[in-house]
Amino acid sequence: MSVSFFSLLWLFFCYGLLGWVLETSFAALRQRRYVDRSVLFGPLCISYGLTGMVLTWGLSELRGRYFFLFLGCAVGATVVEWIAGHLLEWTTHTRWWDYSGKRFHLDGYICVGASTVWGLLGLAAVEWVSPLLLTLYRLFPPLLAQVLVWVLLGVFLIDGLGTILTLMGVRDTLPQVEAVNSRLAALSIRMGEWILRRTEGRIQKTYPQAQFVRRREKVRTSPFLRGNSFYSIMLLFLVGGVCGDLAETIFCRVRLGWWMSRSSVVWGPFSIVWGLALAAATLMLYRYRDRTASFFFVAGTLLGGLYEYLCSVFTELVFGTVFWDYSSIPFNLGGRINLLYCFFWGFAAVAWFKGLYPILARGIAKIPARPGKIVVWVLIVFMAVNMSVSALALARYSSRAAGEPARQGWEFYMDEHYDNTVMKRIYPYAEMTG
Repeated sequence: MSVSFFSLLWLFFCYGLLGWVLETSFAALRQRRYVDRSVLFGPLCISYGLTGMVLTWGLSELRGRYFFLFLGCAVGATVVEWIAGHLLEWTTHTRWWDYSGKRFHLDGYICVGASTVWGLLGLAAVEWVSPLLLTLYRLFPPLLAQVLVWVLLGVFLIDGLGTILTLMGVRDTLPQVEAVNSRLAALSIRMGEWILRRTEGRIQKTYPQAQFVRRREKVRTSPFLRGNSFYSIMLLFLVGGVCGDLAETIFCRVRLGWWMSRSSVVWGPFSIVWGLALAAATLMLYRYRDRTASFFFVAGTLLGGLYEYLCSVFTELVFGTVFWDYSSIPFNLGGRINLLYCFFWGFAAVAWFKGLYPILARGIAKIPARPGKIVVWVLIVFMAVNMSVSALALARYSSRAAGEPARQGWEFYMDEHYDNTVMKRIYPYAEMTG
């Protein structure tokens, strides 16, 4: 299925509405009364919209392969549910749902039973519902379809803003603003109060079982003392990218007998795939660092396999380039992942959390706060520029392969400094797909 930016947004709103209908209907059947299941003011469930959009975009190639599509949807939707639950708890200090009474749950936010349901719903969505929704979207005249999506996006942003202001407790500060001697300001305050009251009432009505807790006092400490702080995660992203590139380079030397570049960027040895994987895994699984090795092996195998698959889809759709192909390795899935390398992700997770991470965390904790922040921000700026230049070089590399001549200044610059010889050396296995 070919999807554009506007059709992806269309899927987001459709699945958000369908999710709201599903949740509301289920609640009505279970509680014998009507309960609006929308956190927002309007009938839209954000997590359903995001999940349906991402799964359709990333897993469309698996249509017809029901087992793998079910597994990918189950893992992907479970990750979204886990992130959404913890994000809401972190921002609102509220538990919005609880699976603690279910078997094989994790933090009460995910469980095997719910993951199975998400897998079946995701399979049905990607296999049958998404093609139907995209066909419906294409029935609209192109201009009308885009206008409709823009209107829906504008309403969604206004709705989301009202919800965020309510959850942030802005109402406590509004009486101070009422002293402003202006009709226009007073009118704005009255409208804002009305919207905030409706939104707050909707949240309380939707989740009557929600347990609100007091916001904890924040203790100011060095940002490097916590393993899941922004600066610690960014350092792990940088360290993981370098270590991942070196590990792949050595592996290819042993397996293939020659040295090759495994870098994702044009400046220096750095693997974005490994850096993001290490940072994201630490951020998500840091709270479970005392769990058994088998837990990390299963989590690493499933999450790593889905992550590598989506990375392959992303680079091909965005850059028109395939950076790896496992078609010659047994038990592969579209050449994007294979069973052996999924197990490697599992072993890497065990080695990281049970061996390397505790040692590295102790070293990071000793970094002085002020100079450490400066160094991290310098590295962030460098990597941002590095990744931007690499993206432009790859875009031009793909354009040259399609026979398109340089027309703009940056294209001439890329042709001069990053010609096909340089790009082939940096990305030896990259194949243009158009």
